[in-house]
Amino acid sequence: MSCVVRALVSKRYTMPRTPQNRNASERFDPVPHTEVDTERLLADPLVKAEYAALEDEYAALRALLTARRNAGLTQAQVAQRMGTTASAVSRLEGSLSSEKHSPSFSTLRKYAAACGKRLVISFT
Repeated sequence: MSCVVRALVSKRYTMPRTPQNRNASERFDPVPHTEVDTERLLADPLVKAEYAALEDEYAALRALLTARRNAGLTQAQVAQRMGTTASAVSRLEGSLSSEKHSPSFSTLRKYAAACGKRLVISFT
């Protein structure tokens, strides 16, 4: 399994806390996103460039999730094999799509080993 690792460039938006949105998480109701929506959004050159810039992060995340799925493991099972907690594995998988934390090579190696894989990094 191959995985490309690079510095994270994505930015997350956090809504400022105001009296009007204090309970926004309780009211959160996601809107379905279709292929038509994606095509419409990617027609904008700026959106398309930002989307393309995130491809490496999403490819790395797909590699992690695919390895875990192919091994038939839950986050808790991977965590047990790594000697950590399920919440740490969840943060690890989530870190690839945020700028808060970049996992170490040691952590990625442990994750790969827990899934019966070997970490391979390549540059193309």
